[in-house]
Amino acid sequence: MPQDPLASPLFPRTSRYHPGWIRSSVSGGANSLWLTEWLTHAMTLEPGMRVLDLGCGRGASSIFLHREFDVQVWATDLWFGADERLRRIRDAGAGHAVFPIHADARSLPFAAGFFDAVISIDSFVYYGTDDLYLNYLARFVRPGGQIGIAGAGLTQEIDGPVPEHLRGWWEPSMACLHSARWWHRHWERSGIASVDLTDTMTDGWKHWLEWQRAVAPDNEPEINAITADRGRYLGYVRAVARRRADTALDEPISSIPVTYAKQPLHRA
Repeated sequence: MPQDPLASPLFPRTSRYHPGWIRSSVSGGANSLWLTEWLTHAMTLEPGMRVLDLGCGRGASSIFLHREFDVQVWATDLWFGADERLRRIRDAGAGHAVFPIHADARSLPFAAGFFDAVISIDSFVYYGTDDLYLNYLARFVRPGGQIGIAGAGLTQEIDGPVPEHLRGWWEPSMACLHSARWWHRHWERSGIASVDLTDTMTDGWKHWLEWQRAVAPDNEPEINAITADRGRYLGYVRAVARRRADTALDEPISSIPVTYAKQPLHRA
């Protein structure tokens, strides 16, 4: 029998899940359970915690978080509908603790300080590179609460032209991919979060390649790029930080009150 590419001693929690269930829950170019398992190694999740799974796609990571750590999860995504996510959640026996939310990451419907932790799997690069976004997101986390991200990234920044071996796959939108060092600086300079860890997965490019060959073997441009790169630039990145309790957050601006007073249009 051929080896199951979705069962790995490096990801023992994920390996307990049926490969058909994992494949049917795919919402992006990465195995969200592998990345969630890797990220949670660097986080502290305790039963009963309230967790925001931001950009959760079809909800596999949210179900995993609840079943593995007994936390409550608000499975929030914009691109994938909440109805299909709810069916998956209920079929997994998690309907009492995983709640599907359809929302934009820049317009979240939650109260300030509601969550103990925020987790984002292979999604944060689409909105979190904004210099102002961490200030917005942190207000939904209690002081001292954790913020953790994991996903596709760079092992080193590309400061000049895109390397030749990546050009057949690279698109302008991939400029959002960054290295662990970049994320450390990006978060620390905000003064809002205290960074616990930023790093790159050991041999992450191999897991990236293994996943693509398992679920999208016809995706030749990406497979060829990863194969040629061999971890020089491409890999998986994670970052974990805590909201600082000694820093006051800027309040979001929804409108600016003004009073109109009629004035002459031209000089006399």
